[in-house]
Parts: sequence; structure tokens; C-alpha cells
Amino acid sequence: MSELELEVLRRVGAGETLNTLDLATEKGVEHAVTSGVVRTLAADEMVTMDQKESKCFALTKDGEETLAKGSPEMILLQTLPAEGAPLAEIKKAHKVGMGHCMKKKWIQAQDGMVKPVADPTRVADELADILKRVQAGSFAEDSISADEAKTLKKRNQVTVIKTVSWDMSKGPQWATQRVKKEVALTKEMLDSGSWASTQFKPVNLRSLGVTNSAGYLHPLMQVRTEFRKILIGMGFEEMPTNRWVESSFWNFDALFQPQQHPARDAHDTFFVKEPAEASLANVDPTLVEDVKDMHEHGGGGSIGYRYDWSLDEAKKNILRTHTTAVSSRMLHELAKNKPFQPAKYFSIDRVFRNETVDATHLAEFHQVEGLVADYNLSLGDLIGVIKNFFSAIGIDNVRFKPAYNPYTEPSMEIFGYHPDLKKWTEIGNSGMFRPEMLKPLGLPEGVRVIAWGLALERPTMIKFRVRKIKELFGHKISLEKSRTSQLPLFKEHVNASSEK
Repeated sequence: MSELELEVLRRVGAGETLNTLDLATEKGVEHAVTSGVVRTLAADEMVTMDQKESKCFALTKDGEETLAKGSPEMILLQTLPAEGAPLAEIKKAHKVGMGHCMKKKWIQAQDGMVKPVADPTRVADELADILKRVQAGSFAEDSISADEAKTLKKRNQVTVIKTVSWDMSKGPQWATQRVKKEVALTKEMLDSGSWASTQFKPVNLRSLGVTNSAGYLHPLMQVRTEFRKILIGMGFEEMPTNRWVESSFWNFDALFQPQQHPARDAHDTFFVKEPAEASLANVDPTLVEDVKDMHEHGGGGSIGYRYDWSLDEAKKNILRTHTTAVSSRMLHELAKNKPFQPAKYFSIDRVFRNETVDATHLAEFHQVEGLVADYNLSLGDLIGVIKNFFSAIGIDNVRFKPAYNPYTEPSMEIFGYHPDLKKWTEIGNSGMFRPEMLKPLGLPEGVRVIAWGLALERPTMIKFRVRKIKELFGHKISLEKSRTSQLPLFKEHVNASSEK
């Protein structure tokens, strides 16, 4: 136990009330030392603590100069010649002092000259006098009136410093010596029986402890995780989506998208410079020929596009514009299984479009895509699956609008009712893959594929009330938001109609 602690206990035991700031001044130590002592003793209830706040003034640089040389207005009045001085010179040299001199009517400006009106020996330097009284009163806040303090603060002569100290007095557990309390009950205490006479520190059994620091999912990844749970619960199998760089063959040609389509222009698609072309050596040559023939001549009632299909155009490497490129690969692999087995696939991954960046759009986004391949599927099956999925993520009001896509017919845009905007907004696209796409992939006659897709960012922005995409992507994302954001649970039910 330190000598300072013993002295404090002795003096408060004698009925004396001590202040930590006064004690620090008396002992010539930092205030933190005496504050630490009182906190230690108060923790054992040997003394009581009563907080006390006091305020005092501290001179600014301007205040120190005024106290040493006088106020700016007095300096101007004392140095101004009786015959006056040019106005421009006074403004430049005594800008502050001139304003206050004019206000006090100590000087006058006329015909471009400034002349003294008051006698510097007969007027008082009020500002300097106030500061002298502050200094004489040990810079205590009550050493001057409230109006005078307001003047000093307004003219940047002083700053106010708030000091917190504590008054100490005798506590309920006061003693001449402080006994260190034990923090834990040990086996040795139980064996010897010393626990009965040992003083223990109180234990807060309701304390929650320190929150463990751990990794947190980005809001976008939270929604992605929920979507994956829903789709897997609906019986879908996730497709591999590790090809960000894709050949135009799988991204466009295999989907029966003509090589002259505007989407294949550099204004809409990012083309890779190195390597600029894919070899297509690992692609089934029969598939390439069948795709070429379908584009040039058609088949199964279709007349195709009637143009000369270019293999060089199909080899061009791009950043994939949609995950449907993955779907075309998976459907080709599915067609190899004999006999044909119905399948339900989904994917959630990044795609790239050469679009103008604005508050709600980027040149890259995450696409959620789902498809079902089976015999005799209809548009009604597609509508049922879509309604079931969107109902599971909390969007019950869904509408459909006819649309055009190069590789689906019929096609539908999906609209959901936005409760915040109070209007219908587009949330996805859908359709049935065209026979011209499915036939070259090798799928049997009668097999139809229904598919739909949406961006991951839009529902995430709606769920987390994010207005600008830069608040969701990039270096401006709030890390604190990733830690504290709690996504409301989506509906966990899955209708039996989705199990087809």
C-alpha cells in the first residue's frame, strides 16, 4: 500500500474532505496520480467519490499578446500620429485595432486619412484590464462577469478549460489499512478453510463479457447466402461459375445469338486483348458444326439467321456478359446422359457489361440464374417456379410482361411491387430456351428448358436501404455496416409446386 493511500485514509478517517485536484497540487504530482488512488480506494468502498467540475480560463496567443502589449485598439491609438496617417496603411497594419477604435470613436476616417480623436492617456484599455483581472483571479471563470467572459471568448483572448476532480470522504468499508481482495476461490483456500475469512472482490454474474471479434459477411454476400439456401431448398443444384473469361461461342453462339447482334459490339461487351481468342479445341466438333448449321440454315421449323457464320468471331474471348454461358455448357453435359434425367440448376456469380456507371449501375454485377430442364414444360411451370422463388425472398406481388430475348421464346420481364417506392419495378427476366438453342446442344426431342434471372445488387440495396451502388461496392463501403447489418430472414417455406 502506497504512502499516499495511507495518508488519504488517515485524513478522511479524521473527518477531512479531500479533493483530488487540491491534493495533487499539495503533493506536487499529476492529477492522474491522485485520481488513480481515489478510484482504487473507492472500488473497495473505503472512500466515497463525489465528482466535481470546475472551469478556468487559459490565455490564447492573442490573449498573451494583449496582456503583454495592450489591446490592438490601444496600440493603434498610441502609435497614430496627431496629424493622422493614410487610411490604406492603417487598414493594412491595424485591421483589428481600427475596427474597435472606430466603434469606440477613438479615431475618425476622412478624405483617405485616419486621425486620432481620443487622448490615449485619458482612455482605459478595457480589454487588457479584463485580462489583468483574470490573471489576478488565478484564471478562474468567476473572476469576471459573464458579459466580460463573452467578450474575451468572442475576441479569441481566452479558451475555457473544464477540469473534473473528485471529493473524497470516509466510506462504509473504511480502515486504516487496505487489504487486497481475492478475485478467485482456489482449492488451497477450501483445503485450509481460509476462504471463510478472506475478502473477495464482488462478481457481476450478469456481465455479458467482451464480444468476440470475428469475420462478417458483406451485405451482398449475406443476400447471396440466403438465395443459395432458398434455391437449394427448392431442389436446385449449383453450377460451377469459375469462368469469368469466356469464349463468344459459349456466351453467344451456343445461345443462338446472331454474330451481328448489338450485344456483341464493344459498346456493350468487354473483349479480352491477351489472349484474344480461345482455341475451342476441347469443344465437341459436332457441337460447333451443329451450332453453325443452326445459325446459317436453321432446323426443326426454323430458317435460322441466313448469314455466313464465322468461327473466328466465335473464338473471341470476352468477359462473360451473363451466367447463361454456364447454363449452355451444363445443358450440353446434361444431354450426354443416357437416358435423359431432368435437372434443376442455379448459379450466382459475377458478370460484366460495358455500361455507363451511375448511382445505381456498375460495369459488373452479380447475376442470379435458375433453370429447369424436363419434358413438356410450359410457360405455366415457369410462372409457378418464379412466383415460388420470389415469394420465398419476401416478394409476393409479382407481375409479368412479354419481352424479347435472342435465346428465349416466349420471354417475360418480371416486375415486383416495391413497398417503399409504392410502384412496380423490374426485378428480373425469364423465358423458355428456344429449340434452335437446345437442339445443337443435343437435348432429346420434347425436352424443354425454362429459365429466369435477376441481379443480386438490386434486392440487396432494397433490403438494406442502400441508395447508391458505391455504398455497396468498393472502398466507400462501411465496414461497420457489414458487422452490424442483420438481414431479415426470408420465408422458409417452399411450395410443393416447385418440386416438379
